[in-house]
Amino acid sequence: MGSRTESRVTETPSVPATEAEAHFARRLALETDCDDVHAALESGAPDFVLLDTRGPAAFARAHVPGAQNLPHREITPERMAAWAPDTLFVVYCAGPHCNAADKAALRLARCGRPVKLMIGGVTGWQDEGFALASWPT
Repeated sequence: MGSRTESRVTETPSVPATEAEAHFARRLALETDCDDVHAALESGAPDFVLLDTRGPAAFARAHVPGAQNLPHREITPERMAAWAPDTLFVVYCAGPHCNAADKAALRLARCGRPVKLMIGGVTGWQDEGFALASWPT
């Protein structure tokens, strides 16, 4: 048997399957994707509240239909009291170049709220071919 040449992919060894399982299960516990959010919204009975965590002007220009606008800076325990304590929040922002959703997720977690990040944000939503809504200016 000859020796195998390592590629850039294999030069760093992979982890055991049990470690990979734990890693990816953890990621899925913290994230969801645009297609799954779209399917839930289309069902007419989403089991989460979708929050657009950008500012009101960005939200007015274009947002995911069904989303509520709650800029990350406005997430406080007092504000979150409007929802039941076990409400799952799914947060998004402009996309991979924006961290407003991460800031919102951190604030929600600090308020003791369940939260997932919709990966891709508005950019991901559009990449999937889904329509955006806007408010008249």
